[in-house]
Amino acid sequence: MITINFDKAKAITKDRLRAERTPLLQAQDVAFQRALESGADTTAIVAEKQRLRDVTKLVDSATTLEELKSLKV
Repeated sequence: MITINFDKAKAITKDRLRAERTPLLQAQDVAFQRALESGADTTAIVAEKQRLRDVTKLVDSATTLEELKSLKV
């Protein structure tokens, strides 16, 4: 019988989400810098960066393996 360590599955999912969000955060950093240089509004960029940072918190509320698998950045 195969058993799944749910805590380990959560840790693996957090690592996967962190890897997926890294290039997205880098792109937002570039967009933020460009917006600062041009004097544009950075509100949307800041909100998106915070959403990307908070994506790993979704793992903590997952209760099933299917929920963990369905989480996307």
